Amino acid sequence: MSSLSVISEPTLPAQKPPVDPKTLAHRELLGGDFWRRIPSYASVSEAEFLDHHWQAKHSITNARKLLDSIKGLAPDSFFQDAEAGFARAPMSVRVSPYLLSLIDWAEPYSDPLRIQFIPVGTKLLPDHPKLGLDSLGEQADAPVAGLTHRYVDKALFLPLNTCPVYCRFCTRSYAVGIDTEEVEKVQLKVNEERWKKAYRYIESRPELEDIVISGGDAYNLRAEQIESIGMTLLDMPNIRRMRFATKGPAVMPQKILTDHAWLDALTRVVERGRKMHKEVVLHTHFNHPAEVTEITRSAMDVLFERGIVVRNQSVLQRRVNDAPEVMTLLLRRLALVNVHPYYVYVHDLVQGVEDLRTTLHTAIALEKHVRGATAGFNTPTFVVDAPGGGGKRDAHSFEHYDRDTGVSVFTSPAVKADRYFFYFDPIDELPAEGQARWANPAEHPRMLDEALDKARRLERA
Repeated sequence: MSSLSVISEPTLPAQKPPVDPKTLAHRELLGGDFWRRIPSYASVSEAEFLDHHWQAKHSITNARKLLDSIKGLAPDSFFQDAEAGFARAPMSVRVSPYLLSLIDWAEPYSDPLRIQFIPVGTKLLPDHPKLGLDSLGEQADAPVAGLTHRYVDKALFLPLNTCPVYCRFCTRSYAVGIDTEEVEKVQLKVNEERWKKAYRYIESRPELEDIVISGGDAYNLRAEQIESIGMTLLDMPNIRRMRFATKGPAVMPQKILTDHAWLDALTRVVERGRKMHKEVVLHTHFNHPAEVTEITRSAMDVLFERGIVVRNQSVLQRRVNDAPEVMTLLLRRLALVNVHPYYVYVHDLVQGVEDLRTTLHTAIALEKHVRGATAGFNTPTFVVDAPGGGGKRDAHSFEHYDRDTGVSVFTSPAVKADRYFFYFDPIDELPAEGQARWANPAEHPRMLDEALDKARRLERA
């Protein structure tokens, strides 16, 4: 008798368990009249709060007024601490009512938005010994005032030096805002003659194809200025791409909803660029998921409907977004509102904000955690903007990194092939041995020589 073979049923893969509700937290955006938690805004209507004119008019530019507006929401000791912080800050004060309303004043010391915009004296740390005011060397690569030409095909155009809100950690604290007790600013005010010199230089360099319009902040350009800059650059045959850079959507999304002239001007530049087969996009700057609200979503929906691509560049900051769960939530929340995460910058060596910097290792570890949390096109690259003008380097692309001394060495073959660039972890985050070496100025050149020697030996290996 012939035996019959038994065909077994295929084994089905195990079903995934129900999703943890925490996985969907990125969809939970703050809405309602949250601003009424602030006594000064308790009677402000929704129409007023959504008006960009009202937001700009009531933005606080004086430390004393800022503290007065939140009296009773935090202990007096916090206000005294903040006064001491403002006295030592390299940046001017400017905070929008919207931003002030998002801060959790019951826990001001731990709130990630307060940390970014309102310094407190007790948290400030000494600047790193290798820090410089223009740490990225932008002025050294500026053939014309307010125009940095570092990369072969790209230039950075700074048409103005003001912003809707001033960030403590601004890389351009050497120029942005008014003079402070700590810093006398380089002057980059709106100046048509200076702009014309920049245009002439851009047009004279056939290799330039990509222009970033920043500042300051493109939000603070008038509608006619947005259109004038955009159309002038589009008319240049060599220019293929441009990006208007603004912190605005994170700190005053109301402008997109109610400044119709500004939005229409940007839209006309984008649409003309599209017809010319040239790319015009908006680059913005969200650092924490609490910055993305229902108002944000409404503003981003308007940009999306008009076909305006929005990309995001974050700055990695201690106690703000240096935890995997926070960074993952930020990326997924940005994707929800059609903003593409593009870069996360390892914090530049900026004066007065050593308490915000993280180690290079933190960035590398974070990138591993977020990779795969969402689609690849919504996953940013973590970069070091190499001090001294080396440009953006992948955080993990160092030639050498000593976690004891915090010294990392990068090269930048396409930008400045014959140079090495150093980045430095914050000293208070180093092990005791590394901190002791930095406490001795005689050790500083030795640490750099050691790191450079090891980098060169690894390159030759």
